[in-house]
Amino acid sequence: MSTCATASLEAAEPLAGTAATARTWLLIEQTGPWGAKALTDSHLDAHIGRALEAAADGTGVRVALIRRPGRHADLHGAPRRRMFLAHTSPGRSWIRTTTVTDPRTALGLDFASVGAGDHQGLWEPYTGEPVVLVCTNGKRDRCCALLGRPLAAQLAADGCAAWEVTHIGGHRFSPTLFVLPYGYAYGRASAQLVKDVVEAARGGRVALDQCRGRSTWDRPGQAADLAVRERIREWRADALDVVRTDSVRPEPADAHGRTPGGGPMTDAVRSWAVAVAHSDGRAWRVVVDERADGAPAPASCGAPLGPPARMAITSISALTDGAVVVPHFPPALPRL
Repeated sequence: MSTCATASLEAAEPLAGTAATARTWLLIEQTGPWGAKALTDSHLDAHIGRALEAAADGTGVRVALIRRPGRHADLHGAPRRRMFLAHTSPGRSWIRTTTVTDPRTALGLDFASVGAGDHQGLWEPYTGEPVVLVCTNGKRDRCCALLGRPLAAQLAADGCAAWEVTHIGGHRFSPTLFVLPYGYAYGRASAQLVKDVVEAARGGRVALDQCRGRSTWDRPGQAADLAVRERIREWRADALDVVRTDSVRPEPADAHGRTPGGGPMTDAVRSWAVAVAHSDGRAWRVVVDERADGAPAPASCGAPLGPPARMAITSISALTDGAVVVPHFPPALPRL
């Protein structure tokens, strides 16, 4: 059976710069089945789901449903459900958690504040293991169910703090997941990879193998962060920050119609200059192109074939002092 995950793997589609974008995640436990648009197509009251979508819009908060791996029988009555709120910005990552019977509690959040990284002391600090969230929503794409659910079940059996989660983008990279508190996403994951990722996160580090990017930033920023980390061999999660991302004209092609990064120049190419800053004062200018020059592949199962967009690193240049405003990183806060 051909799937979008198989096609993406065979096409060697790059993973960098493909993570869902969210500075802050609001995760609400919801048992039972999930539809393709789970917030409004599950056993969560659809009115609550629509209200959460409206409240989060434009705040940097992304709302998703979660459930424990295993059978998905709905719990009738008013079961107590877990909620997590997690912010992913460098130097200010935290997780807060609570248990409620009424999910309307989430509507009382100040979404603008939590999106900006201020939890205002609400709920309780989460002090457990890094939280692993595996996309398993088969109604969104069958690859998430076929590949995500077995991985989530294995992780839970191994004692990992794993949850199933609704749509986080990138079905074709299944099994796909992200890890809190830092918000780095991964694709084509195995149980051993997740163990390595969790071990790294436990020590405040980033595992770069199969990494899609940090959800804190947009796609160019994600790709730039990973490229600088590879260049300077920097694994500490809070060592790098994406200071700014500016849209720029593509760099001139050579006589053969190719950019300095090696890809063909087309009218559709978009480029960005991303400033990446290190906590020690160093900084880099990373030029990122969006290209669609790979082998045709479906974005999801059943979708038509097309060249998937990818983030390509054109250049990485060290910046001199004063060339970019480098923020002063506060000491890494405890993972509350």
